[in-house]
Amino acid sequence: MLEDLDLSRIGDPYARECIRRLLDLVEEVTAALRQSQAEVGRLRDENARLKGEKGKPDIKANTPKSPSADYSSERERHTTKAWSKGSKTAKIHIDREEVLRVAREGLPADAEFKGYEDSTVQDVILRTDNVLFRKEKFYSRIEGKTYLAPLPRGYEGEFGPGIKSLVITLYFGSNMSEPKIAELLGSVGVLVSDGEVSNLLIKGQGAFHEEKEALFEAGLASSPWQHLDQTGTRVAGQNRHCQVVCNPLYTAYRTTETKDRLSVLDTLRGGRPRLYLLNEEAEGYLGRTQMSKVAVALLRAGMPPDKVLDEPAMKALLGGPLSQLGPQQQRWALDAMAVAAYHAETGYPVVRMLLCDGAPQFTWITEELSLCWVHEGRHYKMLSPYMAHHRELLEEFLGQFWGYYRELLVYREAPSLVEAARLSTRFDVLFATVTGYQLLDATIAKTRDKKDSLLKVLSHPEIELHNNPAELGARARVRKRDVSFGPRTPEGTRAWDTFMSLAESAKKLGVSFYDYVHDRILGTNLIPRLDRLLTECAATLRLSPSWINS
Repeated sequence: MLEDLDLSRIGDPYARECIRRLLDLVEEVTAALRQSQAEVGRLRDENARLKGEKGKPDIKANTPKSPSADYSSERERHTTKAWSKGSKTAKIHIDREEVLRVAREGLPADAEFKGYEDSTVQDVILRTDNVLFRKEKFYSRIEGKTYLAPLPRGYEGEFGPGIKSLVITLYFGSNMSEPKIAELLGSVGVLVSDGEVSNLLIKGQGAFHEEKEALFEAGLASSPWQHLDQTGTRVAGQNRHCQVVCNPLYTAYRTTETKDRLSVLDTLRGGRPRLYLLNEEAEGYLGRTQMSKVAVALLRAGMPPDKVLDEPAMKALLGGPLSQLGPQQQRWALDAMAVAAYHAETGYPVVRMLLCDGAPQFTWITEELSLCWVHEGRHYKMLSPYMAHHRELLEEFLGQFWGYYRELLVYREAPSLVEAARLSTRFDVLFATVTGYQLLDATIAKTRDKKDSLLKVLSHPEIELHNNPAELGARARVRKRDVSFGPRTPEGTRAWDTFMSLAESAKKLGVSFYDYVHDRILGTNLIPRLDRLLTECAATLRLSPSWINS
């Protein structure tokens, strides 16, 4: 009955406004009904389980999800580009050549040789290369000492560099599980257990850990802006959080117990011990909280001004002079002082802008915060209007939303002060739109309030408009988690963070992860250190021209 409703054809303004409000009410009731139905179904299943029965099985439908449940914006953002298939033959490294000859007895008498026709075929050889090393041994009676020839670099233990490199590459670069890796190696004659595979992945990886930390520091120094995202992970069956930091040249992972502001700071500081500083900046942050003046005065009296304190000293103060602060007041104080200490650091890169979603733990940390347009678009995609009239309004506005987004993309390629001013004004006009669909208008108003963070690109054209790089990095961790669940020890957790960082960064830097791992295990170091390679690439990409004079 309401599918073909056109409010513009209602002549009486009062009646039109009444009907508009009634339609909004229908939307609210429909949304509440959907939530209630979902909750009733969940409670019914839970009640059945408590009675020892089985709840309704979660069987996925054969049909695709309805458009209303699809929050992706790829269709709206996508711009069709010309495509042509390029030749890959020229990129293939030739390992050997073989001449194939025509049987002479099958040729006619007048057959004339016309040269060769090339055909390139790719193949690999997977076989054992088991070596029996006969190490010379000498004994000196005078010294009472035995001299034994050392094993070549990379052959320490029961397995050689080929197996060690392959295991790490399959597990961290190709998302295979430990049992499947053992099964694959066993199929070609390698005798290895699941436990030995695990040891190859996590034991004795100090050199890789050191290079990962150097890579992360070089990545932070390569641009004043960084992407950041978080995703859930598991350690020994316990819920933990994986912090993903990246830019166009690297991706780094770090597992933390929580995902609060202090854990984000720990990540950006490379896991170094926490520091705290009460200065004017920290008090400015506290002024934005609900912390009372009495509590701030107590903090001033108990904290030495403008002096950096480490974690033990801070805990001593919280257990003594500052013990009267409540738990929430302590949290606000620690956050503010940790951020102030971070900004005052020297000798380690300090990030000046985070590009992320709007999670509250990302605020305060950097001078500037740039929000993701794709994430902002999801708020509109999550609206599921019941009325056809409202669906039309939403579709029309989304078209304008992504049209403006494409204008920003064009601006990045040729920025100018005139165009920046035009786009700023255009934002004000677009997000002052009033459609009459209450939920849509409320969402538009929320976007309008984020103008400063959504339009950082106007002053920094080199940054991305979205946080997809970090979300893709998080997706890699999720896929790894789906296959291998999660590490069980701190040593395994560190290996996950290190090798996933090295694998994703090597890919961005155009380095074969297998070749890199094999090179490091053999100790040949023919492949440059990834941190140095990243620094060289950063010099050519110019990731921060807008910050040069600031």
